Amino acid sequence: MEDLVSPRVRQLVRRLASRLNSQDACRVVIGLVYLRIRAQAQPLESLGRPEGPTWPWLVELAKTTQQLGPHVRKALIHWLSPALMPADAEAGRDLVPRLPATVDEDLRGLVRAIDKVDRVGDLLEQCLGDLSDSQAKGGHYFTPRDLGTLMVAAAAPQDRHQVLDPVCGSAGLLVEADRYVREQTGLQPSLGLTGRDLHAGTLQIAQLNLAVRGIQADLGTPIDSLAQPSSRTYDIVLANPPFNDPSWGSEAPALEDPRWPGMPPPPRDRAGFAWMLHIAHALAPQGRAVFLMADGAATGVRPAEQAIRQHLIREDLVEAVVALPPGLFSHTRISCCLWVLNRDKSPHRGWGDIDRRGRVLFINARRAKERVPDTRQWRLTTDGAGRVLRTLAAWRGAALADGAHSHYEDEPGWCRSREAEDIAQLDYGLLPLAYASEQADGDDSELWRIDDLKQEFYGKLEEAHQLDLDLRRMLDAL
Repeated sequence: MEDLVSPRVRQLVRRLASRLNSQDACRVVIGLVYLRIRAQAQPLESLGRPEGPTWPWLVELAKTTQQLGPHVRKALIHWLSPALMPADAEAGRDLVPRLPATVDEDLRGLVRAIDKVDRVGDLLEQCLGDLSDSQAKGGHYFTPRDLGTLMVAAAAPQDRHQVLDPVCGSAGLLVEADRYVREQTGLQPSLGLTGRDLHAGTLQIAQLNLAVRGIQADLGTPIDSLAQPSSRTYDIVLANPPFNDPSWGSEAPALEDPRWPGMPPPPRDRAGFAWMLHIAHALAPQGRAVFLMADGAATGVRPAEQAIRQHLIREDLVEAVVALPPGLFSHTRISCCLWVLNRDKSPHRGWGDIDRRGRVLFINARRAKERVPDTRQWRLTTDGAGRVLRTLAAWRGAALADGAHSHYEDEPGWCRSREAEDIAQLDYGLLPLAYASEQADGDDSELWRIDDLKQEFYGKLEEAHQLDLDLRRMLDAL
């Protein structure tokens, strides 16, 4: 049933987005999914007389010729307001767009199709993915689920941990953290989830995404996380900041800032370095962070960029860097790395019994990709993600999912553990390919090398385009 309905739902969502906008269409769909899930969880017969419009009522109304938009909006406001903002029932009106008569036919189709979908969770992921694609060029993209799963598993949050995503987008990483702990413990998680984002519209999507799944989190109000240090520390920090953001902060950064003690502020034209220091500062004494950065953060040669990596290495904060395949994001071909920071790399329970102080693990997972069927999009392979996690666990001396321990060894072309002194000799460059490069092994290796170079070239073209835009803005300001 789902395979037949989902393409129809996607078509209807896109038509709705063309008549409203992508964010408003996504809000409506998430709201309808919420009503559908609520109807399944609390059948009418168990509730007695329903107080307000219900999902079955909407489904029946969608079969008539009555104008549907006002009734859909009324139902969403009625049920979403107390779920999202119990203290301010009227605030829900801002979350639900007005629905003119021109979208009625699309709404009828959506309500009927959503009622027939078996796995509404997949429909929700699909809707968020489409929204991410539509606004990615503005830097408001979300983390693909395969990457989010890897990031959270690499951080390994435990129940009762305090978890922060300072640039939370749709709250996908917070959702994944909740799912991970739920699967590990078999219980309802007791995580303290905190999300922050600069954009009000994106925060509203995050609120809806969490509400649909019954997850509680503190999202606060729109805020620029880089404007000031975090007021508290966290056990886990997860983040996917915009790649190569050309500027950060509306004002010049303060020289005296606890995030960059005794060193110059991060470059204003490379926000990634500010994010690294912001995230590191937010870590608790045994806190861990996992985040994504474009390759430039690991290779930048400017003195300020080298100084920041030197600071992270000398403070023994960098646990691992994983080179990911290029093309994992639909809006860019820029290659990126997964970074793992750790405040305490000594042996301790729940994280590993091997002392890794003064060492960094480099993993080259550039080949761990496959095509998404029927598209030109790449994704991380399940085997590749699993191999990354097994390598991390073996290096830390931590148990695998089945409770077993494995022995770590450097593997040419895949992983290598290096001392801080070795990294200093390479000017604190942290790109895994410099430490765990591919080995020449015939035609297959040559083909992969050609593909790597091609993807790297595409990334350089995008960087050149961004530099051209920056230069034009600077000249216009003269």
